[in-house]
Amino acid sequence: MTQDGDLDGVVRKRIRGLRVARGWSLDELAARCYLSPSTLSRIETGHRRIALDQLAPIARALGTTLDQLVESVSDEDVVIRPERDTVRGVTTWLLTRDSGPNGVTVAKMRLTKPAGEQRVHPGRDWFTVLSGAVELRLGERRVRVEAGQAAEFSCMVPHAFGSLDGPAEILCILDNEGQRTHLHSH
Repeated sequence: MTQDGDLDGVVRKRIRGLRVARGWSLDELAARCYLSPSTLSRIETGHRRIALDQLAPIARALGTTLDQLVESVSDEDVVIRPERDTVRGVTTWLLTRDSGPNGVTVAKMRLTKPAGEQRVHPGRDWFTVLSGAVELRLGERRVRVEAGQAAEFSCMVPHAFGSLDGPAEILCILDNEGQRTHLHSH
C-alpha cells in the first residue's frame, strides 16, 4: 500500500475513533458537519474518497484540527530522543514538540554540572526535581532543591541552575524565552 493509502486509512480510523470516543452515532456527526450519514459511513469504511471540503468540517465537528487529523504516523512522532550538550552538562528530552498553551515547553533535563552563568529573560520558570539535588542560583541566593521538591521563580532575577552533589534530573516548564535560554547552547 502506498504512503498516501496508509495515511488515508489512518485518517478514516481517526474520524471513526473520535466519533465513537464522543459517543456519537453516524447521524449525530453527520448533522454536526453537514454531511449525509451515508456519505460519512462511506468515508469511514473507505468506500468513498475523502475530499478536502468534507475533511475540514469533519475535523471541526470532532473538535480537532485538519493538521491533527492528517498528521504523520512515523516513529518520529512517538520516540523522543535526547539532545546532549556536553559542554554545559545538560541532556534534554523535549516532551512537547510544539509550544503548548501560552507558548510553554515541557522538558526533562539531566544535569551533570554545577550552575553556570546567570541569565535574565522575561517570564517565569518552573521545575520539579525528579532525582538528585539541584542548586538554583537567584542573584546572590543559592537555593537547594531536592528530589520531590519544585521551584518557581521570576526570570527577571539573574538565575542559573545545575546539579549539586552529582547528577540530577528535572522536569521543567519554560516559556518561549526560557526555552531559548535554557534549552539551547550559548
